[in-house]
Amino acid sequence: MAEITRLFDFPYYQLEKYNLNKALTTKYDGKWTSISTKEYIDKANAISRALLKLGVEKNDKIAVISSNNRTEWNIVDIGILQVGAQNIPIYPTISSDEYEYVLNHSESIYCFVSDEEVLQKVLRIKDKTKLKEVYSFDRIDGCKHYSELFQLGKDKNNQNEVEIRKDEVKPSDLATIIYTSGTTGKPKGVMLSHHNIVSNVLASEKRIPLAKGDKALSFLPVCHIFERMILYLYQYCGIEIYYAESIEKVAVNLNEVKPNIMTAVPRLYEKMYDKLYAKGKELSGVKKILYYWAINLGLQFEPYGANGWWYEKKLSIARKLIFSKWQAAFGGNLNVMVSGSAALQTRLTKIFAASGMPIMEGYGLTESSPVVSVNDENNGGFRIGTVGKAIDDVEVKIAEDDEILVKGSNVMLGYYKDPEKTAEVMTGEYFHTGDKGNIDKDGFLSITGRKKEMFKTSGGKYVIPALLENELKQSLFIEQIMVVGEGEKMPAALIQPNFEFVKDWIDRKGKDVNKDNTSIANSETIIKRIQKEIDKCNANFGKWEQIKRFELTPNIWNIDDGHLTPTMKMKRDVIKEIYKDLYDKIYS
Repeated sequence: MAEITRLFDFPYYQLEKYNLNKALTTKYDGKWTSISTKEYIDKANAISRALLKLGVEKNDKIAVISSNNRTEWNIVDIGILQVGAQNIPIYPTISSDEYEYVLNHSESIYCFVSDEEVLQKVLRIKDKTKLKEVYSFDRIDGCKHYSELFQLGKDKNNQNEVEIRKDEVKPSDLATIIYTSGTTGKPKGVMLSHHNIVSNVLASEKRIPLAKGDKALSFLPVCHIFERMILYLYQYCGIEIYYAESIEKVAVNLNEVKPNIMTAVPRLYEKMYDKLYAKGKELSGVKKILYYWAINLGLQFEPYGANGWWYEKKLSIARKLIFSKWQAAFGGNLNVMVSGSAALQTRLTKIFAASGMPIMEGYGLTESSPVVSVNDENNGGFRIGTVGKAIDDVEVKIAEDDEILVKGSNVMLGYYKDPEKTAEVMTGEYFHTGDKGNIDKDGFLSITGRKKEMFKTSGGKYVIPALLENELKQSLFIEQIMVVGEGEKMPAALIQPNFEFVKDWIDRKGKDVNKDNTSIANSETIIKRIQKEIDKCNANFGKWEQIKRFELTPNIWNIDDGHLTPTMKMKRDVIKEIYKDLYDKIYS
């Protein structure tokens, strides 16, 4: 069987080894529609032939902007890569101005869009770019549909030229430029080679238990390297890929597809847990007592029977009576979930592992293709509170200032057109992640915060916001929190309450509080209750680190309003500016 060295080798490997009838499946007009591995390859080849007829040269850049994950993305991806061009994925949620910057910086000459909304954002700035044409996945009046390329590439007379182009692509060649969403400044274009990503796929495969015929549900943006790498991994392992309709419909799609695996960011797991926790409020009597007994038991979970036989006995009862219903709510077949992009609360790791649907937390960055380390239930490789051990072919070391440095085949080629910024993050072959962490005696990596986000108060004391934030996000009352205080006399916090939970709490406790978000944010009753959460957290920290004051924000932090990056990380400078009045109130 041919060795996999380039990204477009994955579907051919799948054809030879698994030849799936349902390689890729997307829901159109309410109906799940699948294509086989062979159809996937045939369509990708047609795209390649069409691109050659359009005059696409080696190293040309082609942008792909899709609001949701779908079969078309994979077909176009392989079609582009086979001719030696590069796929430039762009986050759909960024502004037209940001589209203009990325399209011009990458010098993209063609663009694929998913829908009307994305198309309109592109058309607003198209004349200021080098784009020759835009093709859409949806059928939109006035825009060329991407199926026109199937017609253009229908004639196979130039397939031999496609094969020549494929042969010319070396593993070390650039495959994609991924523009990091970034929390500040202009996005950087991370250059990843075929070898960067392929090596990461092959090394990650050893950590994630997958079997031929398994199903995966995909909904994290494929424009991000985490989900994109996972999709190549699924193809390599013969996994049927189903694309969720949207993040809002994940619960419905889980029940329809009944997947064995899915990947998500911690925020989604938090929402899943919050809904499961709230289910218990609908119960009464013995059923309610049993429900919360099971949850409290799950929150004490430790892997490999570390809590002893009596705990395991009680857990087996909890799984039979309560957690089996949780499993059924997510389709009944989920046996592993993967988490990345941000810190996962240990309570979530414990409760989902106890329920029989363990979350394997990993760590990585766009610049590392992305996986650096990941937990693994096999061979004692699962340790709660860590991001696992480094995968094969990746070396991790901790610098004197506790920064995590990474070396391996997965480390990027550099930042596109920016040798200065590249030099800033590289020491020889080691990439400086900007994250702080430690490695225990058994090789498990833990993340302790961001190097740049650590700040000093006016009293000269250092504070690591992530430690306080991660602790407080375990509270059901708090959905988002940003610790502030750089150069100020004390640490403080801006907090977005978990409005859904707080409204439920108001009803249960019979509190006299209006249930609109503004009233909640200004309610003395709610402020006093959240103060209890702050006090509980503060007890675990030194006096100089403790949060002395906080303000509640009246609206939900989200991507569209600029609070969060597309990967759900906080844009700290933006949040501080949006709530400047609350910040000033704290320190006035």
